[in-house]
Amino acid sequence: MEKRVIQILMAVFLISTIPFISSNKVSAATSNEIATYAENLYGTPYKFGGTTTSGFDCSGYIRYVFNKFNISLPRTSEDQFRVGTSISKDNLQPGDLVFFANTYKKGISHTGIYLGNNEFISAKSRGVQKANLKTDPYWAPKYAGAKRLSNVNVAFDPVQVKSAEQMSEVFNDLSIKHPAFEAIIALNKIGVITGYEDSTFKPEKLITRGQAAAMINRELKLEASTKVTFKDVAPNHQFAADIAALNEAGILEGYATGEFGINDKLTRAHLAAIVDRAFNLKGQMNGEVQAGSKYNDVPTSHWATEAIHALKTLDLTKVFQTKSFNIGKEATRAEFAAAVFTAKSYK
Repeated sequence: MEKRVIQILMAVFLISTIPFISSNKVSAATSNEIATYAENLYGTPYKFGGTTTSGFDCSGYIRYVFNKFNISLPRTSEDQFRVGTSISKDNLQPGDLVFFANTYKKGISHTGIYLGNNEFISAKSRGVQKANLKTDPYWAPKYAGAKRLSNVNVAFDPVQVKSAEQMSEVFNDLSIKHPAFEAIIALNKIGVITGYEDSTFKPEKLITRGQAAAMINRELKLEASTKVTFKDVAPNHQFAADIAALNEAGILEGYATGEFGINDKLTRAHLAAIVDRAFNLKGQMNGEVQAGSKYNDVPTSHWATEAIHALKTLDLTKVFQTKSFNIGKEATRAEFAAAVFTAKSYK
């Protein structure tokens, strides 16, 4: 009798554990459901940084689909490639993640969901679309691998998810809520300002006079009539032609010492003045500065006053919508992007 009771208890225990074991895995049936759900979102428009049905970016779409099945994934394609189990192209099943490299940046940069019959679906620039892994002229050569999420635990760290949710897909250290986000992405897209090889932008890193000259001239495309002659700028320096062009145009000139100060940090006052000279900010205001666009720490006698207040008046990013300007503070890459983006928009 005692032996019989023990057997019954063991059977009950084993049966009760079965749902718990399977609940943390994606079953074959669920994988097909994931593919079907993903396909139902076909045609949803593309939106950079988008994570909802009003518009998706690449990895935002992937996360949205899998979240519906209580499976949390990292925010970026690069990080999504680090989860799951690698599988060969010949063993792909609907619901598997497929990855692509070297699209808008080096390395893993795009994720899709496999549908079967060599088709996958993903959020592209034209919205959520399908493509063929083997025959599509753009995607086929960029295929980089696939992952199956059969062993992904549902219990994902909510702190990490919340943090990753806020980051740009282009630069992993740029929050989509950063006031200069739109400016940085727009200028990066046209090649005016770039990031680093580790997929970061370093928005708070200070910018030098040499870098500023190069980036502004990527937009203006000016050419000097003579080569650069500054003591601290070698004729073959990568910024030499840009420095010579901007100096000759009177936009960013060298010092009386015969040096350009190529590695000197650019102050916020100089940033406003240079952007004004390059894009005529003051001319966009017809010489009028609104009272609400003045800073409480910029005296009327300062040499860059008009350019500084023009920048605040026309600012499209909210980066310069502060009470104080901090004239002597060194400008960051994000502030530079915000200023050039604003000025370029009124060009």
